[in-house]
Amino acid sequence: MNVPIRCLIAEDDVDDQEIFSIAVSELEGQYDCTYTLNGIEALERLTHDSLLPHYIFLDLNMPRMNGIQCLAEIKKQDRLSQTPVVIYSTSSGQSFIDDALRHGAATFITKPSRISDLVTILNEFFITQINNK
Repeated sequence: MNVPIRCLIAEDDVDDQEIFSIAVSELEGQYDCTYTLNGIEALERLTHDSLLPHYIFLDLNMPRMNGIQCLAEIKKQDRLSQTPVVIYSTSSGQSFIDDALRHGAATFITKPSRISDLVTILNEFFITQINNK
């Protein structure tokens, strides 16, 4: 029996949550996704849940705590420091990408306009992660 890949997605836009959910459902394998609306909620879940995610996806621009701030807090926690964190955003400027990578993001994904493109991007990301383990 295969264990589902657990993902935590912090995304304040419920439409973007739905798009991500649809894209993940089209991937090979089993994925168990949990959604929060901002970085504070994500950190609370990560602090209190005993079962940690395999991957964390953070929207860059969220209220209360943005993706970079949340990423910095995640990387401070020993139990999460090795968990791959992806910054996921409509912003695609090089300065945003550089900032995310400097703070320890595994990668930066620019939100595509089509679900099929997101499926391709996520598939490539997960394959790369599996091959690098």
